Amino acid sequence: MNAPTDLSMKTDDVLRVELEVFRREHRDLDEAITALTERTTADQLTLQRLKKRKLRLKDLISMIEDRLTPDIIA
Repeated sequence: MNAPTDLSMKTDDVLRVELEVFRREHRDLDEAITALTERTTADQLTLQRLKKRKLRLKDLISMIEDRLTPDIIA
């Protein structure tokens, strides 16, 4: 996840592709975290790092979704 966080310089098409990649990575991390927690000898440091990375991805996904969703004044 070494993507720059400056969304203003990217086109909507690029953001849509990145969004899909980040969502997939987020799901993969979720599965990895689940698999690790089911093990009795789970490495807590690795688990903590995976969870932190998953949260960063979630924030980035939210930022991209906000950028792609038009503001509609009701």
